[in-house]
Amino acid sequence: MNRRTYLQALTALFATTALGSCTQGSVDRKEEKLSDKADKAATLLPGNASFDVPNIPEDNLNFYLVSDLGRNGYYEQKPIAELMGNLAEKIDLEFIVAAGDTHHFNGVASTQDPLWMTNYELIYSHPELMLDWFAINGNHEYRGNTQAVQDYSKVSRRWIAPARYYSKVFEAGENESLEIFFIDTPPLIEKYRKNTEKYADAGKQSIDDQLKWLEKALAASKAKWKLVVGHHPIFADTSKSDTERKDMQDRVKPLLEKYGVDMYLCGHIHNFQHIKRADSQVEYLVNSSGSLARKVNQTEGTQFCSPEAGFTLFSLNDNELTFFLYNSKGKILYQHSLKK
Repeated sequence: MNRRTYLQALTALFATTALGSCTQGSVDRKEEKLSDKADKAATLLPGNASFDVPNIPEDNLNFYLVSDLGRNGYYEQKPIAELMGNLAEKIDLEFIVAAGDTHHFNGVASTQDPLWMTNYELIYSHPELMLDWFAINGNHEYRGNTQAVQDYSKVSRRWIAPARYYSKVFEAGENESLEIFFIDTPPLIEKYRKNTEKYADAGKQSIDDQLKWLEKALAASKAKWKLVVGHHPIFADTSKSDTERKDMQDRVKPLLEKYGVDMYLCGHIHNFQHIKRADSQVEYLVNSSGSLARKVNQTEGTQFCSPEAGFTLFSLNDNELTFFLYNSKGKILYQHSLKK
């Protein structure tokens, strides 16, 4: 039973307890619910008055992938945040994956840093976004206090960052499961490890320990669907240093291939890219920025790319995983399905 079905059943139980078997009461509550739905629709911001809602099976597991958010509400951050909430009203959203750079430009200083308010809490304030946000560090978090990103889990109910890298299993359909492996990519890249002045914590983290953990976790996984989430891309078109992708290809890609990972998800370069190379069974998705986007060109294996800001909706069940790339106007730019 998914979250929304459970809440509906619980509401019905309380209604029966309070009102007995009053048919009229049930009718009134149904009318109230319809009225409430209409009221919500009427209060959408003008920019989100019309947006694409995919036809998703009721029992699917649905979640958002977001990244590169924190611009203190500037650029397109606020309308995209509002769209995320409005779309969540139409689907049964279970959780949100935050793939790094929630805070530009120098991370956060502590759990009390006001950037937590201006980059996150006050921006993503829609009631339907009061869900678990599973978070990792990006390179901008590594410019600040990276431990504060984990410690904020003790401050905010919805911010989930139990460690620098970790995994989580979710029910996906009636019989199968999804496991998401959240990794900490800045310490896996020599560029950040060597720049001790700007990224003080990166070189303090063990590459071997993280890769040993990832291999052990992937080997032990019983989930049918396996996704790995990091901030930095393995394959992508970008003007950023080639060494970033080379380090990720050398250190992470072999494990994805060896253990049958379905997709590697990331952010970092502020545009959408879906890449499937002929020499790999793993599919690669770059999620765009939730605020400021950048230009993009095709590269080897490009299936789709777009320079628009936005976020990704994932929906999956026992046999199919589908993702939808949304721009800031609520239009689905691209969708793709994996079946197995």
